[in-house]
Amino acid sequence: MTSAELRSIYQAYLDCLNVQDWPRLGEFVHDEVSHNNRPFGVAGYRAMLENDFLQIPDLRFEAELLVCEPPVIAARLKFDCSPKGSFLNLPVNGRTVSFTENVFYEFKAGRIKRVWSIIDKTAIEAQIS
Repeated sequence: MTSAELRSIYQAYLDCLNVQDWPRLGEFVHDEVSHNNRPFGVAGYRAMLENDFLQIPDLRFEAELLVCEPPVIAARLKFDCSPKGSFLNLPVNGRTVSFTENVFYEFKAGRIKRVWSIIDKTAIEAQIS
């Protein structure tokens, strides 16, 4: 798979997330997907994402930086959103916050097999203090 092809798949994945087209998630996510070394499978991964959208109704995934070296993608995702209640154990309570997530994806057979991510919690803390 070329870098351009992998980028295209990844952008289609982000588009899928942003419209919450959960029936299509399996097109982008491997049956044995793991997140931060925790095995999820597609159903568990979908449940995690659905919960994210319940907590953050205006959630939108935007790639601010993308590096593609097949079979791996490294991305810096940018978020401007208003989490309800507590988010990452912080009392955001509907305030709009901006933060980033640094995430690495390993693809297998054109689908995301492993995900490692870290959210910039410090940025959120600074905005709500």
